[in-house]
Amino acid sequence: MRKRIYAIVESAENGDRLSAAYDYVMMAVIVASLIPLAFKGTTGLLSAVERIATAIFILDYLLRLATADLKLKKGGLSFVLYPFTPLAIIDLLCILPSFNLLSAGFRLLKIIRLFRAFRVFRVFKLFRYSKSLRIILKVIASQKAPLVSVGVLAVGYVLIAALVIFNVEPDTFGTFFDAVYWATVSLTTVGYGDIYPVSVAGRIVTMLSSFVGIAIVALPSGIITAGYMTEINHRSEDKTPSEQP
Repeated sequence: MRKRIYAIVESAENGDRLSAAYDYVMMAVIVASLIPLAFKGTTGLLSAVERIATAIFILDYLLRLATADLKLKKGGLSFVLYPFTPLAIIDLLCILPSFNLLSAGFRLLKIIRLFRAFRVFRVFKLFRYSKSLRIILKVIASQKAPLVSVGVLAVGYVLIAALVIFNVEPDTFGTFFDAVYWATVSLTTVGYGDIYPVSVAGRIVTMLSSFVGIAIVALPSGIITAGYMTEINHRSEDKTPSEQP
């Protein structure tokens, strides 16, 4: 029985219709649970959606915890280690903010309302059930080294560009954080226009910075695309039956 439960709640294997149905139901529940976050107030219907979704998330969490040894394969220690795995932490963060643990009379403790924002973590539960999202996660993991290199390059660019513009136009950029903000916006080529250089030297730095930013932003896109196509080709080859000699 536990093995069958494990097979159902885990990612659906080819041909397992019940597991696939479970994945689709969970994805629908996740999407529905995000609807109340789009409203400032609450209604009876929204409260019902929240309670039902939370109950389903609790059941899903308990089923996964009960079959943790089948997943982690570490015997009884699996039940202790499972709550600390990344996806289990996300699952728990999706559940806890739905409980009102504090009395309304304790004003200082009303900071617990900030946990309402943690309910957006429910969208990350989709990674558990969507094959396409799991492929993207696998691609990111396999391309971790080049992506980290690009990230370091981007951070270095932001800091250097911020230092340059901060010294070129100290009157425009009151703090170094303003310069970092401008460099980040330039890197992403967004260009909000709320902070911008006015001198000739500052504008030249901006033009050079924009060209470099375009190149840096394009790098991770190319890396992920190449890795995604490689993963798709590997999956296609695995599904193709080998030719007999």
